[in-house]
Amino acid sequence: MDLPGLRAIDVHVHVEQDDHGHLSLDGELMEASEAYFRGSENRTPTVADLAARYRSSGMAAVIFTVDATTAMGHPALSSEEIAAEAAEHADVLIPFGSVDPHQGAEAVERARRLVIDHGVRGFKFHPSVQAFDPSDSRYYPLWQAIEELAVPALFHTGQNGIGAGLPGGRGIKLRYSNPILLDDVAADFPHLTVILAHPSVPWQAEAISMATHKANVFIDLSGWRPKYFPPELIQAANGLLRTKVMFGTDYPLITPERWLTDFELLPIDADKHERILKLTAAGVLGLS
Repeated sequence: MDLPGLRAIDVHVHVEQDDHGHLSLDGELMEASEAYFRGSENRTPTVADLAARYRSSGMAAVIFTVDATTAMGHPALSSEEIAAEAAEHADVLIPFGSVDPHQGAEAVERARRLVIDHGVRGFKFHPSVQAFDPSDSRYYPLWQAIEELAVPALFHTGQNGIGAGLPGGRGIKLRYSNPILLDDVAADFPHLTVILAHPSVPWQAEAISMATHKANVFIDLSGWRPKYFPPELIQAANGLLRTKVMFGTDYPLITPERWLTDFELLPIDADKHERILKLTAAGVLGLS
């Protein structure tokens, strides 16, 4: 990957459909999330779609799905297939894997295979959609394995567009995405890089505190247009956390162009832009 030639690294991009036409979520949840985010140019991009889209924009992207097979009862997209396809577009795509934490020892072994045999560069988890408390010690063997594999773990935090507006939010519980639950994980596995995805509304202060306190905790800025960022997050990105926050969109829910246009208008010093847009991510991903 030609890091100097890249405009930015988007650390949060979803693969929503595989080459067989299987979707990452069932129809009701897909429609609810699209309504919450007010749509996008292509709601169900494949790996090939993402490669073409980011290559044309002069950017790289971290891509993944979420394996919530147990909680959702919906078969997940294959992280193995995503990794194989991403390898064909290694100039712009960086694959993360996802495993179902409820699968216990099988999830641990699969995580190892995904890194060693399939070349994934990290893992994505969504505690609310996967219906688990990441601070529960029953999941510690998984965090230990990922720490030993020396790749980052990216966790959804804060508000959730999946299930939004549906009765009971389709049973999806927001409390699992309180970032403070990950403070135990970051403390107990100090060599595990923990990335808190999204402005963690309504728990933004907790996320900032964790990223300030722990060297192994970072924040990605995806899932919200920057013009809606909480003021305390903007202040932190421009100061204390200038080396701890990273560009991310949540594409296809938010386009990188829309995100970058908003970002240029934030009161963040210009000399910090390159670090936020790609340099911190390059370090976290082992690209520099």
